[in-house]
Amino acid sequence: MSEAQAAPQVTGQMFLYERPELLTKEEHGNLSLKPVDRPFGFAAKARAVPVTMSEVPSAMKDYPLIFMSKEQPQLLAVTGLYDDVNLYVDEEGKWEEHRYIPGYLRRYPFGLASETGSDRMAIVVDRAYDGLGADGEVPLFNNGELAEQTQAAVDFCKNYERDRHMTEQFAKVLSDLELIQPQTGQYTPQGATEQVSFAQYFGIDETRLNELSDEKATELRRNGTLPLAYALLMSMGNWRTLLQRRAKRFNLSEADIFKPAVN
Repeated sequence: MSEAQAAPQVTGQMFLYERPELLTKEEHGNLSLKPVDRPFGFAAKARAVPVTMSEVPSAMKDYPLIFMSKEQPQLLAVTGLYDDVNLYVDEEGKWEEHRYIPGYLRRYPFGLASETGSDRMAIVVDRAYDGLGADGEVPLFNNGELAEQTQAAVDFCKNYERDRHMTEQFAKVLSDLELIQPQTGQYTPQGATEQVSFAQYFGIDETRLNELSDEKATELRRNGTLPLAYALLMSMGNWRTLLQRRAKRFNLSEADIFKPAVN
């Protein structure tokens, strides 16, 4: 007789998740979800949020899209500068209307994490989420099985994870071609004569991209990499918008736009 399989364990940390726990009917069978007053309060201090390649066409309209580093080319949407303030989350914890909300945030409080000592992924829930408790409106489980809304959230997490793996492959292609390089964000304040450097990040090197051989460019165009690479370059225009958001949030003049904020 084979031994009973040990329950999977999840260790480590997850960005923006305070207490990620493996979702089980034993631990969470009596819990339910309810609306919270500050739906995106958990991300109010995030200066960048992970995004996937399928999100680029939408996210490029609202955020500068950069990479964490050359060694870890995780794709990120920049949401804040200098201060630990997400400029897209207002004081009421709400995301600004008509701005793209990254899937990493929309899946919260659920997520996927690696099981300890295994390549498998496990569904987790942030036990610290204010909307999770015994008095909610939407149960996590019904008769010991995932409730319909919980199952929908789980399916979303699984789809997101598949997209994340594809994004890793996309980033590896760019990295292998040495297209991901250190970049400097520069801005000329109104009335100034010299540019001010305000951000150091990793992004697409436009010169290297344009110098690709016709054969390589054709290959990247056919597999969808080239259009996305140019989309990342186009997103750089949002740095100026981000600076203007910061100035408006902290009531800073054009001349003071780089100064520490005073809340």
